[in-house]
Amino acid sequence: MSSWIICPQPRLHPKIKLICFAYAGGSGWIFRNWAEHFPETVEVYAIELPGRGRRISEPVLIEINSLIQTLGPKLLPNLNTPFVFFGHSLGALVAFELCRWLKYMTQLTPVQMWVSAARAPHLPAETPPIHNLPEPAFIDELQRYQGTPASALKNRELMALMIPALRADFSILETYQYQPGLKLSCPIVGFWGQQDTIVSKNEVLAWQIHTDSFSLKEIHGNHFFMHQPMFPQQLRQKMVKLL
Repeated sequence: MSSWIICPQPRLHPKIKLICFAYAGGSGWIFRNWAEHFPETVEVYAIELPGRGRRISEPVLIEINSLIQTLGPKLLPNLNTPFVFFGHSLGALVAFELCRWLKYMTQLTPVQMWVSAARAPHLPAETPPIHNLPEPAFIDELQRYQGTPASALKNRELMALMIPALRADFSILETYQYQPGLKLSCPIVGFWGQQDTIVSKNEVLAWQIHTDSFSLKEIHGNHFFMHQPMFPQQLRQKMVKLL
């Protein structure tokens, strides 16, 4: 399997694959236990971008087009069963552009796309970019996202390892320029955290213009509600309906 893909618990006869895309700075290993929440017929894949996890020594990618053009062909051989995309925050944007690439190149499309804590791709950013800030200011901005523990932000050695991937991912997000196109042919399910101070409910609702079938699920929690123990169980309920 490609270094781009982590499959912690391979299934013998999967009927459907759940392909997961992490938030900015996140490694694919944040999904390492998700397979435990799904039936044996569901195989969980996590996308591992260069510059983090087991690929920490590899050069990072800082632009969405080069990311998709590289990732698409790596993932394609694994799409031999029906699949669902799940993307959290930046991961939802990557999943969206990968959907477009697959449709254009192969006519493949997910059964559904699940977008979590993510502003719809056509909406302009409402905050100034942070990816090119000096390191102290960059770290200050990271605190606002509440995704990195304060102890980690104060650990210089740890941050030295994390900052290249974080800067790269924020660069992908902040330099992204939406190009109008056809609607996706798959349903989209949006997830929004009721205490999220980064992405608003309306920004998640705006995904509905990219499909003919959209629904929204509100979750108790902040921008990183996906780390709540019960969240994968909610996804299980949706997945079971697709089997």
